[in-house]
Parts: sequence; structure tokens; C-alpha cells
Amino acid sequence: MADLLRFLIVEDQQDDVELEELELRSAGVEFVSRRVDDGAAFRTAVAEFAPHLILCDYRLPDIDGMGVLRLARELCPDIPFIFVSGTLGEDRAVEALKSGAVDYVLKDRLSSLPLRVRRALREADERRERQVLEERLRQAQKVEVLGQLAGAVAHDFNNLLTVIGGFATLTHETFAAGDHRRQDLEEIQKATRRGSELTRQLLAFARRQVLAPKVIDLNAVVANMRAMLERLIGEDVAFVSVLSEDLGRVQADAGQIEQVIMNLAINARDAMPQGGELTIETRNVELDADYARVHAGVEHGRYVMLAISDTGMGMTDDVLSHLFEPFFTTKGAGHGTGLGLATVHGIVKQSGGHISVYSEAGHGTSFKVYFPRIDRPLDEVTLQPPRRSLHGTETVLLVEDAPAVRMLARRVLEAHGYRVLEAADGVEAVESAKQQHDPIDLLITDVIMPRMSGLEVASAVAAVFPGIRTLYVSGYTANAIARRGVIDPTMPFLEKPFTPASLASKVREVLDAQA
Repeated sequence: MADLLRFLIVEDQQDDVELEELELRSAGVEFVSRRVDDGAAFRTAVAEFAPHLILCDYRLPDIDGMGVLRLARELCPDIPFIFVSGTLGEDRAVEALKSGAVDYVLKDRLSSLPLRVRRALREADERRERQVLEERLRQAQKVEVLGQLAGAVAHDFNNLLTVIGGFATLTHETFAAGDHRRQDLEEIQKATRRGSELTRQLLAFARRQVLAPKVIDLNAVVANMRAMLERLIGEDVAFVSVLSEDLGRVQADAGQIEQVIMNLAINARDAMPQGGELTIETRNVELDADYARVHAGVEHGRYVMLAISDTGMGMTDDVLSHLFEPFFTTKGAGHGTGLGLATVHGIVKQSGGHISVYSEAGHGTSFKVYFPRIDRPLDEVTLQPPRRSLHGTETVLLVEDAPAVRMLARRVLEAHGYRVLEAADGVEAVESAKQQHDPIDLLITDVIMPRMSGLEVASAVAAVFPGIRTLYVSGYTANAIARRGVIDPTMPFLEKPFTPASLASKVREVLDAQA
């Protein structure tokens, strides 16, 4: 047994201790023990010896057994406690069990001790497993509630950011370079981008963001980021990459994987204020059934591992226990939002992966991210031919329930030459489509709307104009057009908050796409 069981024996008679140990070892119980016989020694032993089980006589010279039991419930409430006594009447036995002892054994019947010890240890393991599962359930419920909240906030907040950033951009273009009003508007645009990033982080933690996964090579992702990472971590941190030559492929959103690497690299840099070494490693691994059994939600099988390790200050067990919680940070005020690692955890989980961390205070940290390995060729990157103009003359039906967003989109589209029909919701859009005699070339619809969803609007309008193209717009899909936040790559989608330029570019892209 690699890690022997540790039994703390509270007994003033060494002969009795030897008899108990002999009985246990004769029954095949492997353990190491420490004997104490007073309260002060018991306190010290609990802290230093960290027992798995406590065996205690009922009568002691310095402190009675019930006193030891009360002390044990205070110092180590999860450690099973068994009384071993020469005389223990029924009333005292009942009192002991009610006070927290898990069992009792009479000294003239020590043959039952191994059975009682094994049962106590097994029940303690089962209690710990239940506690772990209950904590995971609470965490999952917390994530679900936060996800619902983040989705509601993202929907409304991204509408506001679209309007703020969009009109700031339109106004910015009316002022000449050097005009202080232009600089003021640039600050508004920066704040809008920062707000968008915070919303995206919340959605990532809650696994509600929109992903566009493709079959990718993690080595290529790391290689493409190397120059940026070296600038980010600084000259006093050595960058080492150990990339497997036969690395398998994974299906993930490359942009989100870059965010995972970036966040972990920033944390590693901050953990090495005096310099050190940052290592990124990729490798094919097999996670077996034993690993999957002790890591909830992990299926055994083939994975691609991405490991990011540092030689920094490391983390305590207390910090590790809260590591992926949103808004938890060890950094000072004004240094980070506490969403970095929560974001990483959400991205990895939403991508079907698993993340583990090992760290010791003073000895660095290693994050290992596992993505399921797949046997499919890399997805080709389709390069869009350069466009000479984003203008057009087509007719666009714009469906958006937020008036300010609708006003912004209409202004942008009309400025680019399009004929725009607008509707405040799906019902109004369908009625408008039925009244049109000339064809409508493109439907732009928000995804989350009252009365009709974006998908329902698209289906109803396509019944009127079968050849119409559709562009979906949203900051949060709520699975309305995506499964677990993963967008169908054949479904044109523009994420809020969008800029005037991104709207004009996406509209032209959808209209020019091959049928």
C-alpha cells in the first residue's frame, strides 16, 4: 500500500495498544500508528499525524474518552472515531454514538475490531465521496443559475454595447484627426470593447457562449501564438515548448483555445515576478477508467493534452479549492477581474474537454487540459477574396426588437446602399414579407425575441421567399440556434456587440456566398 493508513490510538496502557495492533495486523490490516494518552498530545497528533482513524479508550487518567471525542469532533470531524473499552455500558455506548463515535469495541472481544475498523473506514470513504458529489452538484447548480443570469444580462447588455459602440463609431468618423472629440469617442469605443470582453468571459464561465469549432492542430495554435506569448511574459521568463510531432487532432474553436492559453500564460507570468520558466507541452494521452472514475464528467479514452507549467510561487490547497470560481482572485484590487480561470474552465468544459491542476506553494504550477482526440482531417480555412466594396443595392428585411439596435443597423445598411425593411418582431416581419411584391434578398434577424424566435421568423419568411438568405444576430443563443452553444457552421451568424464595419462586412459576405 503506497500510502499506509494512519491510526491514532488514545490509550494509557501500552499492552492494550499492542493487543489491538496485533489483532488488526493478524486480520491483514496494514497501518502505522501513534499512541497518545492526554489531551495536549492528542491535539498535536491530530495536526502532525493526520490520522485516518481514531481508536480511543473510554477511561483515561488525564481526560475521559468523551472529552477526547468532543475534541475530535472539533479538530477533525470527518475522521471516524471508535471507542475501545474494557467496560462500556449500554447507556454510555448510546451516548457515545449520539455524540459522534461511529462504533465501540469491548477489550475482551477484540476479534471484532478489524471488522469494525474496515467498516468505519469504508463508511468514511463513502461519506467523503457523497460530499464531493454534493459539492459538484452545488457547483453545477451554481453554474446553471449563473448561466441563466449571464444569458439574460448578455442579451440586454450586448444590445446596449452595440448601440454605444456603434453610434460612437459613426460619430467618430465625422470629426477630423486631432479633434479632441474624436479622442473622447475612442475612449468610449475602448470601454465598449472592454464591456464586451467581460460579458464574453461571463458567458464562457457559464458555458453559454457561441463556439465555432473546427478540426484543428494544437501545435499550430501554439506555434502561431509563440511570438505574442514571448512578448507577453517578458524577457525574464524563459519560454519552452515541447510539442509532440505525432499529435492528434481535436475539434475546438481555435480562438477560444488561444484565450485559454493566453489566460494561463498570464497567470504563470504573474506567479513568477522574479522570472522563471514557462513550459507549454502537447502530447497524446490515454485517460483510463480509473482516472475517469475519480474525475466526474470525464470519459476514459484517447485525448490530446495541452499542459502549461511554470516555476513560480505555486498555490496553497485553500487557493486550489476555489481556483475556478468566478470573481475569485489572489491579485490585489484593480489587478484582474477574477474571471480568467473561470473563463478557461468554461471554455474547456464547453469544448468537451477536462482540466486539472497540480501546484505546491513555492514549487510552481502545472495546468493540464485534455481534449478528446479525433481521427479526421484538418478543416480547410476558406479565404474570402478581397472585396472592392461593402456596398450593395439588395433589399434587406431587418428584424430586431431593440429599437436603438434596429436604428443603428438601419443607418449602417442604408449608408451602404441597401433598401431596408424593418420590423420590431417576428410577427411584424412575416406580415411585412407577405406584403412585398419585389423579392427580399436577405433576412437579418435577432435570435432571442418575444412572440417568435429568429429560427421561427426565418422559417416563416422563407415560406414566402424560398431563395432568401438569413443572417442571425445575437450575443447569446440560449441554444435557440445552437446545441450547447456550438453554432452550426452552415448558419451565418454575427455576434453582438457588432460594429458598423463588421455588420456591413458580414452582410456582403452572406449575400456573395455561393448558394
